[in-house]
Amino acid sequence: MSGQPRKTVIISGGTTGMGRATALERLARGDRVTVIGSDEAKGRALVEEAANPELRFVRADLSSIAEVERVVADIGERYEAVDALGLFANRVSPRRRETADGLEHTFALYYLSRYLLGHGLRPLLDAAPAPVVVNVAGVGNTAGRIHWDDPQLTRRYGQVRAQLQAGRANDLLGVAFADGGASRARYVLYHPGFTRSGLDGHENPVVRGALRLLGRFFARPVAESVRPIVEWIDRPPSDPLTAVDRGKRLDLSLKTLDPQDAARLAEHTEELLRELR
Repeated sequence: MSGQPRKTVIISGGTTGMGRATALERLARGDRVTVIGSDEAKGRALVEEAANPELRFVRADLSSIAEVERVVADIGERYEAVDALGLFANRVSPRRRETADGLEHTFALYYLSRYLLGHGLRPLLDAAPAPVVVNVAGVGNTAGRIHWDDPQLTRRYGQVRAQLQAGRANDLLGVAFADGGASRARYVLYHPGFTRSGLDGHENPVVRGALRLLGRFFARPVAESVRPIVEWIDRPPSDPLTAVDRGKRLDLSLKTLDPQDAARLAEHTEELLRELR
């Protein structure tokens, strides 16, 4: 136990890797934790391993707008406030595939689900005494961009291209969320660096084997990468937006954190959601 008041923590992509480790660490500190994931078997395995009544698993396909909104409604019915939201959900797609909403899968899962969870849970976050959102992506990396003329990558899809675009979108999501101090929640963009997390997720066995080998020698242990997240939940940064790349706090004037681009993406996202709804 940390001596801190018990917190309510929501974690997307929490059945494996860093999300899982964060969930278990916060449970050990006495928090009530809701983990959201798409794999029922992994979710049940986590619940059985934790053997803690304060852990709840919610199965959901977070690439689906309706599923994310269902999760937000479920959390709203159970809790009066949310102290922390950890955003981890992501999956590499070697080939372009579309969601039930007709969106490119990486864009929907890696970016849009985080947008919907953050904004959907904002009233509950604002009801907490010291709320924080931690978005685990690739801040500090300047590779990739938003393809404004084709954000769904219908013409030139590539798995790296899709991951980099969604990573840059998450950077801008943090900027827009924190802009103007409209929310009491502190927003942290966090790039942990190469971590022994998710190395078994690639569907190509050759790539999967190469990642495992590289991870054995060069990747950071999961426990080391999640340590700052666990501490931010107890003691959020004082600034509305914080960006940390592998332990280094970044200057928010970084070109990938441009406020005009953030406002443009927020407007595009709202228009897209209006069309789909």
